[in-house]
Amino acid sequence: MAYDFKREFRDLYQPKTTPSLVDVPAMTFAAVAGTGDPNEEGGAYSRALELLYAFSYAVKMSKKGTWQPAGYFDYVVPPLEGLWWGGKGAFDGASIADKSALSWISLIRQPDFVTPEVFSRVCEMVAAKKPALAGALSSGALRLVRFAEGPCAQVMHIGPYDDEPPTVAALAAFIVENGLVTDIAEGGESPEGHAATRAFDAEALLAALDADGAVPSVRPHHELYLGDPRKSCPEKLKTVIRHPVRRR
Repeated sequence: MAYDFKREFRDLYQPKTTPSLVDVPAMTFAAVAGTGDPNEEGGAYSRALELLYAFSYAVKMSKKGTWQPAGYFDYVVPPLEGLWWGGKGAFDGASIADKSALSWISLIRQPDFVTPEVFSRVCEMVAAKKPALAGALSSGALRLVRFAEGPCAQVMHIGPYDDEPPTVAALAAFIVENGLVTDIAEGGESPEGHAATRAFDAEALLAALDADGAVPSVRPHHELYLGDPRKSCPEKLKTVIRHPVRRR
């Protein structure tokens, strides 16, 4: 049976609909940074997902080729994740008012056998098989990063993405009740009603995330998408919402 990260790490991927605390260990990700409306057809977010999935499935399916990474094992490709922060006007106090003002880093977890050397080789394989992605790959748009989130509070949100604010508000209240502080950097606010007050360089944040397994200095709002919006009705979508925390 293929190794399934969601099954093996239930505390990370299957939290309850009531908030809880979790200590998130170091993981390796393929990541793409960008800005703009995630719903824009053919936009930057859509292109980022194309890169992420092309790479992730190329790693998984290397089992059928003439080359496999050292230490390869069969596994289920982990779910898509996203780190989000907003520019001026992104939030109106209750919901996302301007999705074009959003910035994001999209990620898919990789097995630890995906080293920088394996990453480079798989990128070459993807570029050869999918020439349309060659330019983005050669530009470094896709990056391998390794970091830990450390202490976090998280909750399962069930329903449309646009209905997240009440769930996020409940998560924020839980954090306060436990004597903690939400450790999201200025400008990295979630759909909790805050307007961003500082602009972030997405590429700089992507570089900062590659903390060699340590907790990076910048810790944004984090979402893990367990449902496929193309196949599930909005009311049944499952999204893990995770916020980094620290002691007061």
